[in-house]
Amino acid sequence: EQVIAFNDINPQAPMHVLVVPKMHVATLNDLGADHDALVGAMVRRAAAIAAERGVEASGFRTVFNCNAAAGQTVFHIHLHVLGGRSLGWPPG
Repeated sequence: EQVIAFNDINPQAPMHVLVVPKMHVATLNDLGADHDALVGAMVRRAAAIAAERGVEASGFRTVFNCNAAAGQTVFHIHLHVLGGRSLGWPPG
């Protein structure tokens, strides 16, 4: 009820899903303690998507970008869920 998820239109991995809250929050800097349940729901949905798509055992990455220098291009928080290939470190 709190979130929606869909495939990224510019995928960076075989599985690249965005988990987006229905409530508008522009950046992570705008989160308050009253958003704890919302962020928890986003993370739990990300893990469920990884399980549904069969990448939970091999591994997956979750990423929040905050502000332009970190790669945020849409100013409505969203959680990237990537998997289906080895993901290097450090990223980008």
